[in-house]
Amino acid sequence: MNDSLRHKGLRKRLVDGLVLKGISDQRVLEAIGNVPRHLFMESSFINFAYKDQAFPIGAGQTISQPYTVAFQTELLEIQKFDKVLEVGTGSGYQAAVLLEMGAIVYSIERQKELYLKVREFLPQLGYNPKLFFGDGYKGLPTYGPFDKILVTAGAPSVPDELKNQLKTGGLMVIPVGKPDRQSMCLIRKIGENDFKTEKHGSFVFVPLLKGTTKT
Repeated sequence: MNDSLRHKGLRKRLVDGLVLKGISDQRVLEAIGNVPRHLFMESSFINFAYKDQAFPIGAGQTISQPYTVAFQTELLEIQKFDKVLEVGTGSGYQAAVLLEMGAIVYSIERQKELYLKVREFLPQLGYNPKLFFGDGYKGLPTYGPFDKILVTAGAPSVPDELKNQLKTGGLMVIPVGKPDRQSMCLIRKIGENDFKTEKHGSFVFVPLLKGTTKT
């Protein structure tokens, strides 16, 4: 798995572009600069790995645009040793960024194909999140509560099961809205059943689906 000086230079250029787009958390920028995104891509897209775009990864899913990854991560205010639930493992790229920042990552994926691929691939890069195959709508109640929850697919509404798995004082970032456009919501749990929601711009994500796939 080659990570050359050229790749590192392209990542530096990508990070500089994210700064111009308003990403200011230095720890987020450093994590993006450290993760070899080209290794997460299908071979036919590898030459585009450091463009600020989303690309297909199979199973009808995408690897998110780096700006989107950085934006969601910045909203989460990640601190070292935060216990983070990621809903939608996808390629594993977002999980790698969170791990670079020192978070303890629990990630759930409904697509069996992607789950099996990431379970084998991420440890080869030195990343070891706790990976689960399951329904993201249900989260991981056995392992909660979580300091932070990050949802990487668009939901029509915020699942109550996920809200219940958030610690009081914790943060959830989730895109909410119609299939063609969602609002990036930052949800703060300020009491047992008390939540405050802020909206931070519009994005387009693949849909958050219920259940799991067998392949």
